[in-house]
Amino acid sequence: MSVIHLAGGCFWGLERALEDIPGIVSTECGYANGDPHYIPDYMLVCSGRFGYREAVRVEYDPAVLSLEDLLAVFLFLIDPTQERRQGNDVGIQYQTGVYWSDPQSEAKVRQVLSREAPRYPEFHVECGPLTGWTRAEDYHQRYLDRNPGGYCHIEPWKMEMARELLSRRCSCNHSNASS
Repeated sequence: MSVIHLAGGCFWGLERALEDIPGIVSTECGYANGDPHYIPDYMLVCSGRFGYREAVRVEYDPAVLSLEDLLAVFLFLIDPTQERRQGNDVGIQYQTGVYWSDPQSEAKVRQVLSREAPRYPEFHVECGPLTGWTRAEDYHQRYLDRNPGGYCHIEPWKMEMARELLSRRCSCNHSNASS
């Protein structure tokens, strides 16, 4: 299995959008990077003073879902032209980003983002190594599953479209692999 950390605004929506995608083994909401002198909690992160990002730890099976396809879905789900915000959520903790913990992922992330950035008038997705990770409080995990009417900056149609596109792509990849 492989792991990548994705910051896409409020982690509730991104976790919900990713959890049913074929090839994703598990998701976990948490706080990425930020000031290592503090152990982040939701209130500290929301203060915006310590540089943490709301993010989702994504464990995926690269035999089923490539990192390139996962990043394509991520860029589809978020608005990469927004800096320090997504939807109605504003603040440094909502900055979008991709954080890796191994050199192979770094190379792929840099390649995909450098290819995608020119397609937008502005591109504000940061990328870099994961320098710290703290799992968010239990009440943030699977929040939208427990609160289906809760606020989410990612439109439900986008979540469904991402699942459908990757389901078709994954079944095509498996068909080709078995022929």
